[in-house]
Parts: sequence; structure tokens; C-alpha cells
Amino acid sequence: MKSKSSFPAWDFWIQFLKTPATILNFNFVKSIGFFGLKLLILSHLYGGQGQKTPNMIVIMCDDLGYADVGFNGCKDISTPHIDSIAENGVRCTSGYVAYAVCGPSRAGFITARYPQRFGFERNPQYQPKDPEMGLTRDEKTIAELLRPAGYHSGIIGKWHLGAHIPTSHPMKRGFDEFYGHLGGGHTYFPEKLTIKRSQDAEGESDSYRTWLLKGYEPVPPRKYITDDFSDEAVSFIERNRDWPFFLFLSYNAPHTPLEAIEKYLNRFPGIEDSKRKTYAAMVSAIDDGVGRVLAELRKYGLEENTIVAFLSDNGGPTTKNASTNAPLRGGKGDAWEGGFRIPFAIQWKGKLPAGSSYENPVSSLDLGATIVTLADAAVSKDKPLDGVNLIPFLNGENKAKPHDTIYLRQFDRNRFAVRNGHEKLIIPWKGAAPQLYDLSNDIGEQKDIAKERPKRVQELDILRKNWNAELKEPSFLGLIHSAAWAKRRRK
Repeated sequence: MKSKSSFPAWDFWIQFLKTPATILNFNFVKSIGFFGLKLLILSHLYGGQGQKTPNMIVIMCDDLGYADVGFNGCKDISTPHIDSIAENGVRCTSGYVAYAVCGPSRAGFITARYPQRFGFERNPQYQPKDPEMGLTRDEKTIAELLRPAGYHSGIIGKWHLGAHIPTSHPMKRGFDEFYGHLGGGHTYFPEKLTIKRSQDAEGESDSYRTWLLKGYEPVPPRKYITDDFSDEAVSFIERNRDWPFFLFLSYNAPHTPLEAIEKYLNRFPGIEDSKRKTYAAMVSAIDDGVGRVLAELRKYGLEENTIVAFLSDNGGPTTKNASTNAPLRGGKGDAWEGGFRIPFAIQWKGKLPAGSSYENPVSSLDLGATIVTLADAAVSKDKPLDGVNLIPFLNGENKAKPHDTIYLRQFDRNRFAVRNGHEKLIIPWKGAAPQLYDLSNDIGEQKDIAKERPKRVQELDILRKNWNAELKEPSFLGLIHSAAWAKRRRK
């Protein structure tokens, strides 16, 4: 096979890969399918001498507590494979996501832009007939940015960015493969998946019981779905090892419902609390999957050309799933550190210093920006990324900070958080006096020093106001506005 450098019509084929299959109406495409033809072209472009740009795998958990992995000090849940990412790379001690709940956080990650910029500031309702309930088509996903650069992109697991299949399905948003569910959560046991078609689910509760989708087709339930997602991730690597790929392994665990199989429950005889034990078993299932993914990279000699990142989509909801965010204050949904400061580790063998820690704030927005930059993919000047390429910061080439400031706005709760340096400003509700904390010696946000440092309060509040002026109001009603959610809150 020819390498990229020797192929005589590289630009032509890259344009071909950008062309929708519906436009290419000739017999060869019909005979092997557009997807098959794309893989054939990629094998010609990247065979032989090997690819020049790295792959990326982002492994994101759902509602994982800050303190529930070994590299952040967890003692009762063993996570050796997850920890190996930090051991072979960099543990980012001040890793943040763009929002403190699932949907907006994922919208930020998938675009490398603050979701408040484009009105995605609520968990969307599961509305398969509503094309506006989810990620706006005015924004481009990482996959859409990478496609012109010759990348093959896949998502496995949770989507949560819109359930309207004709417009919001991942394969309508730049991804070449999808295996997972469209909503915000899912039951884990195959026998509970009783609704075949995703579009037949009526609301959030029903959506947890749909069959999984492979592409656009519902697949009969196969096994405990965390293991199922891990199987699919291993298969994705095996099938796409010969060309550049981006894989978003989007586990819905350990989000509720708390469900685990005996294989994993039996690993924790010493945990007496039944909720914590099940949670631990769910995290252990993820850890097994991470180990299998890393082993597959080693099997094909891909470790030195694959960036692997691990994080959670927000802080743990401690009372719901028995997670812990210690020593941070608060949890999922909060503007305190426990809401959006998360376990974050990244490895790139031979490029990042193994076993190191990085103290400056980094963001989930940086992951997409990193691979987009390394792939030399084009980004609209009108919609610049909020993330940055992390590699020169993590390897020490760039001594500056990736971000001067980390921001959070929660529109419906009238909350703001602004971290600048070690100091963090919080406005907990509309009209409340700003609070100020020094995270360098008060990571648990226990001592409000606003009165001691009024000048810093003023400076950070100016940053907040300037950033807020760039944002939009939410563009759709969220899960909190649904009748079912209102009924739950009344109980």
C-alpha cells in the first residue's frame, strides 16, 4: 500500500472523505458501501510508512467522584489500569470540565468551546421528535473538524447531545461510527432493555430502557453494557489501527441506576455499605475496560502514537451514587470545586513525562483542541476554540499557564465561578455577595476571604462580567422543566 507522502492525489481524496455518501451515486460505492470505500482510501493514504499525526482516545466516565481513582488517593476501589494512565503520563491536579452536569459538560468537550457560548446550558430532555433539543448545528464537533484532516472518528457509549436521529445522531455530527445510547443514562442489565427503537421512548425514564444503537440500527441486548462498550472499543482500535482515529469512549457508568454483576461485586467484600459496594463494582468494570483498551494499543504498537486521556464529565453526586469528592466541597451540579473539578490524567508515550503532576488549571475543552491542533485541522475564525493544545504545557516546552482563567456560569441557578490563579470567586445565587477562596491553602473552600482581599474580588468580578457578556441564554428547555422532573421534585 502507498503511504500518505507518496499518494498522488492526497487533496482529492481528503475532499472525497468530506463528501456525503448521498452525493456519491455510482456503482462502486453502491457495491461496497461508502463506509467501506472510505476505509479502503484511508488504507491507501496511511499504509506503508505509517501516519504522521497521532490518534486520540478520550475515556470519559459519568458522575465519577474526584477521589474515586487511585491516582487521586482512593483506598477502597482499586483502579490499576486507570492509574497507569497517570503513571505513564501526567496527572493534572486542577482538571476542570465546562459545566457541573452531564449534557452541557459533554457539549463543551465535544466542541472544545464553552457551551454557554451557544446556549447549551441545561441537560436536554429526551425528545426524539425535537430537532432543537440538543447541540446546535451552528457548532462543529471535534469529529467534524477532524474529518477533513483524514481522521476516522467513533463514539461508544453515552451521547446526551440530542435524541432527534435525523439531525442530532452522532453520525450526523461528524462521527463515522456510533455504538451506544442517545440519552442521559441507561440501565446496565440486558434483560431490562425492553424498548427496541430509540425513537419510541417517551421521555427520560423510557430512554434508559432502549436497545443500544450500532450506527442507526438497534442491536439486541448482549451483555452488561459497560463490558459491551469495552468490547466495542477494543474492536474499534483493531479495525482502525492503520489510519488516524479519534475515539470517544463515553461510559455512562457509574451514573445511576446503581447496577453491577457478581463478577465485579465479588471484588469488594470489605465494603459494607451496599450502595458504595455497587458503585465500586461499576468503577471496577470501567477499570477493566480501560485495561483492555490500553492492552489493544500495546498489541498493535500504537502507544507512542496515541494520546489517551481519562476524566469524568462532572463531580460525583455523592448522595445518589455513594461517590466521594474529598477534599473538595460540593458535588455534581455545584459551583464549588466538587461540581466541576474532576480526576484528569493524560498519557502520550515518549512525548509526555511519565509519572509527573501538573498543577496549573487545565480543561476538558483542551482535549479536543489538542488533537485538532496536532492534526492541523482548520477552525473557523468566527468560532475560535476555548481549549488549547496541552502538549507543550505538559511536557514543559511552554512555561506559561494554559489558561489564565477558568469560568463557570449556571444560568438557571444564577451562579458563577471564576478561578484566576489560585483564587476563586463564587457568586452562589443572584444578588448574593461574592465569595473568595484561596485554593492554594483552602482546596475545600472553607474560609471566605472576600473581605480581606476586596481588590481581587473586584478584579475577578470584572473578568466574570466581561465573559458573561460573550454568552447566550439557554436555547432549549431542560430536563428540569419537564413534567416528570417537576413531579420528582414534589415528592
